[in-house]
Amino acid sequence: MNRLQRILYHPFFIRLFHWEYWPFNAVYAWIMPVWLMLSLRARSFFFFSASNPSIEYGGFLMESKKKIYDIIPAQYYPGTICFSAGTPAEAIIKQLGELGFIYPLIAKPDIGGQGRGVKKICNETELLLYANKSPLDFLVQEFVAYPNEVGVFYYRYPGEAFGHISGIVRKELLAVTGNGTSSIVELLEQNKRFVLQLPVLKKLYGPGLNEVLPAGKIKELVPYGNHARGAKFLDDSALADDVFTKSIDAICRQVDGFYYGRLDIRYNTWEELREGKNLSVIELNGAGSEPTHMYDPRHSIFFAWKEIIRHWIILWRISRINHKKGIPYLSQKQGLQMMKENKVYEQKLKQLYV
Repeated sequence: MNRLQRILYHPFFIRLFHWEYWPFNAVYAWIMPVWLMLSLRARSFFFFSASNPSIEYGGFLMESKKKIYDIIPAQYYPGTICFSAGTPAEAIIKQLGELGFIYPLIAKPDIGGQGRGVKKICNETELLLYANKSPLDFLVQEFVAYPNEVGVFYYRYPGEAFGHISGIVRKELLAVTGNGTSSIVELLEQNKRFVLQLPVLKKLYGPGLNEVLPAGKIKELVPYGNHARGAKFLDDSALADDVFTKSIDAICRQVDGFYYGRLDIRYNTWEELREGKNLSVIELNGAGSEPTHMYDPRHSIFFAWKEIIRHWIILWRISRINHKKGIPYLSQKQGLQMMKENKVYEQKLKQLYV
């Protein structure tokens, strides 16, 4: 690698020249006047809270994942148990056994963000280590073995018979393909997206990254499709035909009080997903959802701004309709308290989890 390549592969320049890695404020500050205008028209800075009446704060911040799973029909999501921080190890093992959970499993904070604290658990030792380290309530889920993951942005205006799909993002999980000569870490260093994940991966795998994979062998290093954890997001919104839309709408209309948000789905094949078969909703996100198809590397920051604003307007319209039907907005005091609690909670997540 020559000097120019070394410069371009430095994390600072990777982030600088690829807007998808910019900090939240650097992306959103430029379009905040639009949010302020919508807030003024709604006469509330917290209008979003009326968008999904069955989800805490409309799903904008500080929402419990377990409470969201509880309003989704059980056949659509993996088996999930919520444990309070400090739950004795014996009680955890007993409950998992009674419900027939088998390894591997997924553990994650009940209130999370950006994939922090999400971990694949391969045995009892790893589970107990995770539980002992977590001072936060956490979930343990059955691992969904379907090979593919997609994010589907859905909305339905209250009173409408059918909903709409406004974006589809296909997720390529962080994986490397061996060539028979390069170590895993050398393969990672050849991909700018993966370079940003090296500090975390070195903590997770240690000397295991020195392994040389046989030619053609694929090794998945991060088994969940989170952008902040190295997944590549690709815009497949053009695939939202009538059949796919009806399949997703049929699921979402069974979630009482859900009108706006993104479903993260593991699935077997696209043909089956399109017909609503062989899928599992691993997360349902509400008013705070981003239209993550905008993170496709082919899209510019201007495309991202257009999509964010488009979805803000949809969120505003849904919230206004629900408000006119009697769903209250958060008061200013409640909204500021939510923001304060979220700030404290995010600091805990950053300190506790990679």
